[in-house]
Amino acid sequence: MTRNPPAAGIEFEPEFIAGLKAIFEDRIVFNQVLGLKITSLKPDRAVGRIEMRRDLVGHPAYNRLHGGVVSAGLDAMGGLACLAAIGARHMDEPPAARLQRFAKLGTIDLRIDYLRPAIGDHFELRAEVLRLGSRVGSTRMEFLGPDGKLLCAGAGAYIVS
Repeated sequence: MTRNPPAAGIEFEPEFIAGLKAIFEDRIVFNQVLGLKITSLKPDRAVGRIEMRRDLVGHPAYNRLHGGVVSAGLDAMGGLACLAAIGARHMDEPPAARLQRFAKLGTIDLRIDYLRPAIGDHFELRAEVLRLGSRVGSTRMEFLGPDGKLLCAGAGAYIVS
């Protein structure tokens, strides 16, 4: 698999991370509905968390998370990982200018493989940029249970220009 991650050793400024969190957790209202929070943000990957709540249940007999929460969460994390990679590509710009580059991001393709039932009190979502081109970014995503076991896997393609 060919990868072209951003240069190793890049560290984001606190104001850039805070700006991305504000966009992702506050301005994207659907992420608030999901309860999706960023826990780690690096130039080529993003990690998030969802706490299980009663209103996210998809199967009441098993208290299983709804599959739509999984797909929407992984889609959001894949997009966030692309945003981070775009930000890393333009470290010569101030954080505020980099945050303005995200208006054109959108999902082109999304695939989710549901491997195990999503049952637990919280879940971790991970997304990694496999390739960031001038127009399209490709990602791989994982949805893990509280014990770290892989529950779902995903792949996404995002328009970035």
